[in-house]
Amino acid sequence: MTRTAGPDAALVEGLRRAGVTDVDDSGLARALYSTDASLYRVLPRAVVRPRHPDEIVATLAVCRELGVPLTARGAGTSIAGNAVGPGVVFDTSRYLSRVHAIDPEARTAVVDPGVVQASLQAAARPHGLRFGPDPSTHNRCTIGGMIGNNACGSRALGYGRTSDNVAALDVVTGAGTRLRLNGSGALPAELRALVDAHLAVLRTELGRFGRQVSGYALEHLLPERGSDLARALVGSEGTLALTLGATVRLVPEPAVRALVVLGYPSMPDAADATPPLLAYSPTAVEGLDSRIVQRLRDVPAAVVPDLPRGQGWLIVELTGDDAGEVADRARRMAAASGAVDTLVVSDPAEAAAIWRIREDGAGLAGRTSDGRPAHAGWEDAAVPVEQLGDYLRDFEALLVEHGLQGLPYGHFGDGCVHVRIDFPFGAQHEDGGRPRYRAFITDAARLVARHGGSVSGEHGDGRARGELLPHMYSPEVLALFARVKGVLDPDDLLNPGVLVRPAPFDADVRVAEVAPRRQHLALAYRHDGGDLTAAVHRCTGVGKCRADLTDAGAVMCPSYLATREEKDSTRGRARVLQEMLAPGGPVHDWRSPEVHESLDLCLSCKGCSRDCPTGVDMAAYKSEVLHQSYRRRLRPRPHYALGQLPRWSDLAARAPRLVNAVLGSRPGGALAKWAAGVDQRRDLPAFAPRTFSAGWTSRPDDGRPAVALWVDSFTDHFAPEAAAATVQVLESAGYRVVLPPDDTCCALTWITTGQLDAARRILRRTLTTLAGYADAGMPIIGVEPSCTAVLRGEAAELVADPVAERVARATRTLAELLTGTPGWEPPSLAGVEVVAQPHCHHHSVLGWSTDERLLRRAGATLTRVGGCCGLAGNWGVERGHHDVSVAIAEHALLPAVRSAGPDAVVLADGFSCRTQLDQLAGRPALHLAQLLAAPPRSG
Repeated sequence: MTRTAGPDAALVEGLRRAGVTDVDDSGLARALYSTDASLYRVLPRAVVRPRHPDEIVATLAVCRELGVPLTARGAGTSIAGNAVGPGVVFDTSRYLSRVHAIDPEARTAVVDPGVVQASLQAAARPHGLRFGPDPSTHNRCTIGGMIGNNACGSRALGYGRTSDNVAALDVVTGAGTRLRLNGSGALPAELRALVDAHLAVLRTELGRFGRQVSGYALEHLLPERGSDLARALVGSEGTLALTLGATVRLVPEPAVRALVVLGYPSMPDAADATPPLLAYSPTAVEGLDSRIVQRLRDVPAAVVPDLPRGQGWLIVELTGDDAGEVADRARRMAAASGAVDTLVVSDPAEAAAIWRIREDGAGLAGRTSDGRPAHAGWEDAAVPVEQLGDYLRDFEALLVEHGLQGLPYGHFGDGCVHVRIDFPFGAQHEDGGRPRYRAFITDAARLVARHGGSVSGEHGDGRARGELLPHMYSPEVLALFARVKGVLDPDDLLNPGVLVRPAPFDADVRVAEVAPRRQHLALAYRHDGGDLTAAVHRCTGVGKCRADLTDAGAVMCPSYLATREEKDSTRGRARVLQEMLAPGGPVHDWRSPEVHESLDLCLSCKGCSRDCPTGVDMAAYKSEVLHQSYRRRLRPRPHYALGQLPRWSDLAARAPRLVNAVLGSRPGGALAKWAAGVDQRRDLPAFAPRTFSAGWTSRPDDGRPAVALWVDSFTDHFAPEAAAATVQVLESAGYRVVLPPDDTCCALTWITTGQLDAARRILRRTLTTLAGYADAGMPIIGVEPSCTAVLRGEAAELVADPVAERVARATRTLAELLTGTPGWEPPSLAGVEVVAQPHCHHHSVLGWSTDERLLRRAGATLTRVGGCCGLAGNWGVERGHHDVSVAIAEHALLPAVRSAGPDAVVLADGFSCRTQLDQLAGRPALHLAQLLAAPPRSG
C-alpha cells in the first residue's frame, strides 16, 4: 500500500519508534477504515496492522502517552459502529491470523485475535470438532471481533454465545496492564469491591435471558458465576481491554444434520410457532421473510432454491449421531409445527443453498421490495422468545406509524430479530434525515424494553445503541458500567463514545452526510437512477467480498483473494468512493490518487454484481470513474491500444500474417507491448489468418427456424473456430444460422477503459442493427460470454432506448437456446471428465447454471471452478498487473487444472480464460460449442 505523509507525523513517528512496523496515515488508509458495516463514518488519524501482539501493547502505550484514542478492529463486519474511531484503528485481520494449537482432548484452540472463524473451523474439522458460534459472516469475521461484541450467530441456540465458549484470554487493559485470564475467579481488588457493593442489581438486571447482549456482562463477575473476568470482557467492544490472544472451547461436530423448513402465513405467525419447537432440541431456529427471498430472485443470474408455501419461514436445524433418530425427530416436529407447508431437507447441497439465503440476509435486506435503500441502525434487538410474536406485531405497527418499511429476519429460537429499514437519509431530507431516524429509534427502544428485551441481541451497542441503554437499565447499573470503565480504562482511550459516555446515535451517520454539491453529477451510467451516491452506498460493509473461504462458483472478489488488502476488496473500493462524495475527507474528486489506487486492481469481472448481496457493481463504478477522470483529457496508452482493440483488429485483418510476423518477433513484440502498455512477460495472441465473418457463406432459407449468430470481435479475429463450432451445433439442432454484419461491436473494451461516450455511440449502432433480428423473432446467440453479457446487461445501463431492452430479451447463450429446443438432446459425454472455468461475466450476468445442467444431462463428470481466471481482458496483460493476475489464477483455476486427469477436457467459453490457461498452464481449453461439436470418446 502506498504511504504518504499525513497530518499526524508525530503520532506515526512515535509508533514506529515503539517498534510498530505497519503504520499508515495516508488518505487512502483513513478512507478505507472510516467505517465498518454500520451507518457510521469516523475518520481515523492512522491505521496500524500489528504483526505481533506486542505491537498492540506498544500501540496502546504510544496512544496513552499522546492521549490518542485507540479502536480495535477485526474484519470490520460490525453493524453497530463499534469498529471505527477517531484516533488509531488497528486491524488484526492482516497478520494476527494464526491458529496456534488445537487440543482435541481438552477440546480447545489457541488463536490470534485476527483468525477468521471459518479458518478455525477448518483447523478443528479434522479432529471432529468445531467452534460453536457461527455468525452469518463466519467466512470473514474474526474471533477477536466475535469476542468484542459477544457474537452469537444462527447456532447459538445449540452452542451458546461467544462468551459461553471462551476458556481464557490474553488481554491488555486500557490502563496498560497485561492480564492472562482463565476464569480462575481472581478479580482485581477494585472490581471485587464494585461487585460486592452491587450484588443485588447485578443479579436482577443483568443476564436475564440469553440474548441480553447490551451493556457490560458484569453478571459473570458474581461469585456464583465464578467471578470470571474473561467472560465479563467478552462483549465489552474493546472499551475495557484489547484482546491479544484467546483460548476458545470447541464442541463435537455432529454426525448428522437435517434441515426442516416450515412455512407460515406471516413472520409473527412463525414467531408464535417457535417456542414449542424448542422441545425438539434444535441447534438453530431461523426466521426468514418472503420479501428477502424475493430480493434474491431479483438478483440477475441468481439460483433460488424452492421453499414451502408461506410468507414467513422458520429454518430449523436438527443434529444428532443417528440418522434415523434425527429424521424421526424432523418428521414429528414438522407434523406438530402448525405450518401451512413443510420441507425436510437431507441433501447437504440443498441445505447449503437455503442457509446461504439466510447468511446473505443483511445484504439482501439492504433494499426494500420497491428498490429503496434500507439501512442498519435498529438491527438486532432481542426479546424473550415467548414475547417474539407480539413484539413483531407491535414492531410492524411502529414501522407503519413512522411511514417506514423493513424486512425482518433473524434468530427466532433466541428471540433475536434483524431488520434493515428505509430511513430517509440524504442531503435531500431535513438535516440529512436524522430527525426521523432519531424519532423511530427512540420509540423502538421503548418498545423492546416494554417487552423485556435488549436493544442489542448480538452485535453489541456501539455507536448505534449506547445512547439507548437508559431505556433498559437503571441509573445504578449505568453508573456501575462507568465505574468499571474507570477501573480498566481510566483515561477513556479505548473506543471512546461507545457504551459509556456514548456519542449520540444520530451523529456521524455517513449516508446523511453526502456533500450537496455532489448530489447531481452528470453520469454516463444509469445505475440507481444515475445517482452515484445511492450506487456506492449500496455497500453496507458486510464484507462478503472478503470471504476467506469462497462459495463454490463464486467470483467476488478475485484481487482481494490475491492480495488480502482491504483496498482491493469491493467493500474497500466502495468506501473510497463514498469518501469521494463525503464532505471534509481526504478523498476529493474523481482524479484523487486514493480513488485510482483503490480501483487499479479491480478486474471489472462483475463478480460483485452477482455475489454481493446488495448488488454493488464495481465494474460499472470503475468505468464511470475512468470516464469522468479522463474525459477530454489525455488517457493512459492502454486505453488507446487495448481499449480500442476491435478497431486495431480490423486493421490487422487486412494483413494478419504480416502483423503476426512483426508481433511474433522479439523487437517487434517488445515495441508493441511497450506502446500498448502490456507487460513484457505476456505473449501477444496471434490474429486468425482469416476472420470468421470473411469466410461466412449465407445459408438459404429452407424453412428451419432462424437464429442470429452474433460473432464478436474477439471471436472473429482470434478464435473463429469457436464460431464455426457454434454454427455446426446450431445447424445440427435444426436451426438456420443468420450472421449479422461484422461491424456490430459491443464496445466492451471501450467500456472497461471508461471511454463511455464512444462506447454509447458504438453500442447504439449495434443495438439498432440487432433489433431488426430481435423484432423478427430471432434469438440472438452470443459466442463470447463477456460480449454477450453487455447485450444482456450493460447496454441498457448506457443506452437509454427501448431498443436495448428488446435486444437483451432476445439474446441467449448457446446452452440456453439448446436446452429450450424441443427434442434436442446433447451428445453423450458419459465418462468424460470436464473441468469448467465459467467466465466471470457468464457467472455474474448471464448465469452458468444452464450450462451446468446441460453438461450433467450429457453425462459429463463435471468440476466447476470457482473464482476468476485472472486475465479479465485487457486488465491482466497491462503492465503492473501481471503478478496479481497470476496469483488470482493460482487461487482456484490452475490448481484445478493441474489436479485434473490427463484426458480431462478443460472448458472455458471466455477468450480471456482460454488465453490465461494457454499462457500459464500450457493447457488448451475448449468452448462449449467445440465440445458439443466434437465430443471426445470416454476411456
